[in-house]
Amino acid sequence: MSANNDKFREECGVFGIFGHSEASTLTQLGLFALQHRGQEACGIVTSDGDEMHQFRSIGLVADVLNEDVLRRLKGASAIGHTRYSTTGKNTIKEVQPFAVTCQHGDIAVCHNGNLPFAEARRRELERDGAIFSSTSDTETILHGIARTRAKNAVEAIEKVLSETEGAFSMLFLTPDSLIAIRDPRGFRPLVLGKLNDAWCVASETCAFDLIDAKYEREIEPGEMVIIDKQGIRSLKPFPVKQHAVCTFEHVYFSRPDSTIFGRSVNESRHKMGKQLAIEHPVDADLVVPVPDSGVAAAIGYATESGISFRQAIIRNHYVGRTFIEPSQSIRSFGVRLKLNPIKDLINGRRVILVDDSIVRGTTSKKIVQMVRESGATEVHMRISCPPTTHSCYYGVDTPHRQDLIASRKSIGEVCQYIGADSLGYLSLAGMLAAIGIEESSSCAACWTGKYPTLIANGMSA
Repeated sequence: MSANNDKFREECGVFGIFGHSEASTLTQLGLFALQHRGQEACGIVTSDGDEMHQFRSIGLVADVLNEDVLRRLKGASAIGHTRYSTTGKNTIKEVQPFAVTCQHGDIAVCHNGNLPFAEARRRELERDGAIFSSTSDTETILHGIARTRAKNAVEAIEKVLSETEGAFSMLFLTPDSLIAIRDPRGFRPLVLGKLNDAWCVASETCAFDLIDAKYEREIEPGEMVIIDKQGIRSLKPFPVKQHAVCTFEHVYFSRPDSTIFGRSVNESRHKMGKQLAIEHPVDADLVVPVPDSGVAAAIGYATESGISFRQAIIRNHYVGRTFIEPSQSIRSFGVRLKLNPIKDLINGRRVILVDDSIVRGTTSKKIVQMVRESGATEVHMRISCPPTTHSCYYGVDTPHRQDLIASRKSIGEVCQYIGADSLGYLSLAGMLAAIGIEESSSCAACWTGKYPTLIANGMSA
């Protein structure tokens, strides 16, 4: 995570479709709907039944997956991926889907999640002579499949993933099938839909809405769905494990118009805001969301508290990555590229700012300062999740633990650092109740430090 980026970032989104004459175009649209899950690179692999066709590029979906590209991606089945790089490497070699030819035929794969032990497995494979073309953990899966003594690709995929620990929602494409798999703990979301006679799979249901596909159901933790000309079938080939779905999907990552883990994201965030108002009330004049992820929670807070909701901070949605800060100092330059207050709404008023999380605290500090400079007499910060104290190892780009402000400062110290008059975080129990999920079936490690698995350095959480 860049030091200038004070938000968590999902690593990627996936979309696949089988049995439609416009597979590449519909995949492009599906990826466009999932662009929020990764804005640095994207790719599509299609199959016409005999041959696989691939395109990968750095850039936004709408910019690089143009009409000429889609025309070359022939076939009635496709998988696609949109990516956010987490290691600083953002080269074409890292862009998914990856496609290979091995003893089990042509196979392409794209992956949302993280495999904590992939680095150790990679070193083992390299010692055995394996050659890697990227630094991605996903490539270790392909190497495992290529080396597996199995009857076919489906059996090979099943065997390798049965022995794989970590978070994975994966799509595989072969010349004649689409295979969707979710890890037994179900960390990352994956949903199944239907468009006329075609089946589609995506990270979020908002991808189905754009192409008029019908949401059928969630692909269950530990489920392997195989789609081919014979139809669709479901297997449960993996050892059963305690579910650990990522609660941050409802707090921040997923689009509010999606249904994730069987629940409306917008409804969850609205309930989080209402519960936040119950747990941390304050006498004020305005409830103001930090756009865009704070909007639904702010509406809930305003509804419960009876305090007026106003969108008094405007977000610029067209910010690129090439701005050079002028030598003449501009206060809060990076934040003001994206956010700007409406001063006549704020001036002379007591303001409650509602945001989804505080990571390093640097952005919150600048927003509080910006609101004060706009004339606010008081600024109260409310956060719709607990203090984030631990790093994620399951597919979310997070800073090292020492860089998370809540891991080294008390709530009072964080409040003082960001310059707010008060600071209130939603409790873990309140957040889980708002989402409608039990702690025992969710992953809340970024707030509790209780990791559902062994993590990469061998520590048991």
